[in-house]
Amino acid sequence: MIISLSYMPYRRLSDSRPPPCFELWVRTNLKRLDALRPFNMPPHVMARLRRYIETMLLAEGLPPTPGNIVMLIDDFSRLLALSRNGTPIVYRKRNTLSLLFDMFSVQSEMRLDDPDELVLGYTQSMMAFLMFQPSPREIGMIGLGGGSLAKFCYRHLPEAAITVAEIDPHVIALRDCFHIPANDARFHVHCMDGAQLVGQRPQRFDVLVVDGFDSTGQPAQLCSQQFYDDCFEALAPGGIMAVNLLYDEPQTAQYLARIERSFNGAVTVIDSFDSLNKIAFAYKGDLRAIDAHTFVERLARLGPHYPAMLRMAADMVLRQGSGKPGKPG
Repeated sequence: MIISLSYMPYRRLSDSRPPPCFELWVRTNLKRLDALRPFNMPPHVMARLRRYIETMLLAEGLPPTPGNIVMLIDDFSRLLALSRNGTPIVYRKRNTLSLLFDMFSVQSEMRLDDPDELVLGYTQSMMAFLMFQPSPREIGMIGLGGGSLAKFCYRHLPEAAITVAEIDPHVIALRDCFHIPANDARFHVHCMDGAQLVGQRPQRFDVLVVDGFDSTGQPAQLCSQQFYDDCFEALAPGGIMAVNLLYDEPQTAQYLARIERSFNGAVTVIDSFDSLNKIAFAYKGDLRAIDAHTFVERLARLGPHYPAMLRMAADMVLRQGSGKPGKPG
């Protein structure tokens, strides 16, 4: 299902607030509209609705008039209804196409005028794996989504063979919408569980990118101790795993502890720049063997086609990446 809207993407920082008069205007008009046509929404959904209206009005520079608010309420209601059937939603805005599993979180986002560009900051941060493996030959990915990372690696790492595991056939069916390449000699998308991918052949991948989510969050089989142990075994010596983790989930600390255990402490964690995500880099080897000079050289070699936030993430890796132990490869 494709929903077309005319709004620009906008993400308000969690600790930011709109101007007080603006917020009061939104609240007042929402109460007036509720009196005329009751929303019949639970309080937590009403809070989401108000936040959605505020962010979209601010993104478009629209005044919070009753007409604009009604338009956004209708859009919100349509998205809410679609998100209840469990299938992914393709959400078209003025310049972007997004993939959502529910209406409260964006899984992938693509610029219509540059489909291979990395739009979301967490994807740019994950590409900082290049600080550990600047020229990978085998890349494994768990979770396809809108294919942002797969497309970027396919275009900018031409020597790499890329294998993607995506468990949801509905997501794979949308690959043409997001300009994801067809399977060829060095690019394959398989409808399979990511846990199965890492359990197949040991010491295969130079890079593992773990970004597997469903409508409920991170599936249990993709964050167990056995899974991270299998990821370690699936990596070649000197390989790197990049994992996308949700910052505000209570289980995240436990997942990080499991990664540390599987990789014997050779783990570096950075914050994503535009979302509440953490990116963990787990190295199969001794991180102390990669000195600061090597990291500096690799940072300098990132070409102009790499986004600014990737460079910032790489700089964060540089500042904290070395000096940590690790199991021998």
